[in-house]
Amino acid sequence: MDSLQASLVELITQTSTNLPPDVRAAMKAAGVGEKPNTQASQALSIICTNIDMAEEDAGPICQDTGMPTFYVHTPVGVNQLVIAKAIKAAVAQATKLGKLRPNSVDSLTGKNSGDNLGAETPVIHFEQWEEDEIEVKLILKGGGCENKNIQYSLPANLDHLGRADRNIEGVRKCLLHAVWQAQGQGCAPGAIGVCIGSDRSHGYDLAKQQLFRTLDDTNPDPVLAELEARVMKEANELGVGAMGFGGAVSLIGCKVTAANRLPASFFVSVAYDCWAFRRLGVKLSPDTGAITEWLYRDPSEPVQKMTQGEGFPLTGREVVLQAPITEEQVRSLKVGDVVLICGDMYTGRDAVHAHLMKNPPPVDLHGSVLYHCGPVMLQEEGKWKVKAAGPTTSIREEPYQADVIKNYGVRAVIGKGGMGPKTLAALKEHGAVYLNGIGGAAQYYARTMQEVLDVHLIEFGIPEAMWHLKVHNFPAIVTMDAHGNSLHAEVEKATAEELKALQPA
Repeated sequence: MDSLQASLVELITQTSTNLPPDVRAAMKAAGVGEKPNTQASQALSIICTNIDMAEEDAGPICQDTGMPTFYVHTPVGVNQLVIAKAIKAAVAQATKLGKLRPNSVDSLTGKNSGDNLGAETPVIHFEQWEEDEIEVKLILKGGGCENKNIQYSLPANLDHLGRADRNIEGVRKCLLHAVWQAQGQGCAPGAIGVCIGSDRSHGYDLAKQQLFRTLDDTNPDPVLAELEARVMKEANELGVGAMGFGGAVSLIGCKVTAANRLPASFFVSVAYDCWAFRRLGVKLSPDTGAITEWLYRDPSEPVQKMTQGEGFPLTGREVVLQAPITEEQVRSLKVGDVVLICGDMYTGRDAVHAHLMKNPPPVDLHGSVLYHCGPVMLQEEGKWKVKAAGPTTSIREEPYQADVIKNYGVRAVIGKGGMGPKTLAALKEHGAVYLNGIGGAAQYYARTMQEVLDVHLIEFGIPEAMWHLKVHNFPAIVTMDAHGNSLHAEVEKATAEELKALQPA
């Protein structure tokens, strides 16, 4: 099968860079249906522009290309060992080309393999079937939405919904709770794949497999079809909205299956996926490995453009922040302000924050902008180039962020999904601000980055290193200010009331 590896590289590239038509249609509808001139509409505008940019440049839609997970059907007699070897080679090649971010980290040593290969990565599921062709489906599900997966064991008591029993009504409560608890940390609007029943491990796998259904299909089981439709309607009444900013669309897909269970167990497993819903598939010739058919998309059809505008139309009311930033500038900002950052910016996520708790920073962070980001970087002609650079979920840094702000004089923290009360108190006490970027908008933000000035702590791996960047007009929204205000806390409280109201009378 001489063409096998090349076919798999093309599958990975298209999955990472080109959203399928059903997801594009859902996101375009979300943008059209959102109330104009709101934070949610601004977020959706950037998202739609980013989708176009990724396809045009063949760059990753989101810098977090997740854990590559393949589902492979093979005819009887096809050597699955050959296919597994080709998949691993294709993953390594796609990583080298910048279509995947190096995401495989040794769980014992913390070392990044650099090529997305390692113990049990990538994930490959094989199954035989009676068709003549090989089918390969791929899903790229990033860490932010993967962290918002959730599993319920019924009966259970759920926040704001009360008791969920072992019936369809109990399942409905679980699914609404799953959407609510994701807030902006899962890069809403999202989609959920669901399995009712099975055991803990297989239930999660079946839930993830539901994400391979198209968003516009109808469940063949009328009971599940009714459940999916009701959850879609009610989830979009919660008001979580794009990026958790509040808004009309919180969910673009709800796909449910049921599996037999043990008498003692009733699990509801939910696989949450973000708006950057990356899944595609191909059918391959068992003789050559060449692509014979694409699933989810028709290459002969033109790609639907998402927007005709610039993605983030300026109003003239934006606040330009030239780094380094003063305390006076920060304290003049309030929740809801839109800022455009220019000058120096440093990335720093999990490994950097843990490092700073015991070690001084390799650079002077006084007045700095610290970006929770694990970018995709490539070296071209001896210089580092930013290939994708959207924000990561900030709440993981909650144990560290207040100390980093206090000890090193950071003035602005950028991420997505907001942070907790400890960070909010530090922002107020020390004069700093939290800025929410648009999760997944990796190409949009990469274009604001004019130059890579330096890199520190590269031993942590490309995503976890501290990158020194020169940026121009990097847009973000103030969602936690230096006066003790948090948009995230406000939206969570408001949506909790809506969630409570969705209980049956």
